[in-house]
Amino acid sequence: MHGSIFLLLKRYVQTTYDHSTWLKLLDVSGLSGQDFDHKEVYPDAHIYALVGSAARMTGIPAETLQEKFGEYLVPDLMHMYAKLVEPGWRTLEMIEHTERVMHKRVREEHAENAPPVLDVRRLGPNELLIDYVSGRRMSALAVGIVRGLATYFDEAEQITVEPTTREDGRHVQIRVTRRT
Repeated sequence: MHGSIFLLLKRYVQTTYDHSTWLKLLDVSGLSGQDFDHKEVYPDAHIYALVGSAARMTGIPAETLQEKFGEYLVPDLMHMYAKLVEPGWRTLEMIEHTERVMHKRVREEHAENAPPVLDVRRLGPNELLIDYVSGRRMSALAVGIVRGLATYFDEAEQITVEPTTREDGRHVQIRVTRRT
């Protein structure tokens, strides 16, 4: 997992709770004293430990925490990739071009970067289907990012997000519809 995700998670925890909560989360996750660098890639086990510990600490299911964090990520992701975003893109167009544009860039920046594979198909002018494929099994983060994009583009009231999960969790389909 890319270091920038950990730094944004740290900020999310500090903003939602406080700095001492972040320190406690690191401690109970077995990562006490861990500093994250935005240019490094860290073992996926670190994110699993942090999310699992956060779920136990808060009593909030891990999937819900991932969704909320995904929503929180969007403004920063949009800032990081602003030069790659076409001016006319809205929620559906962003999703449609994420794999080909943003994820391609992420993979080029560091050989160890492994964002999920998103196979996005347009089902109509206001509907698409995302095939999310990742061994990380963190599709709730992707659902949160989709919801965050809808908010970012001021389309939250028009966008419906419907995830359906296969039992193994590695392959998830997410239907996104824009009501007109």
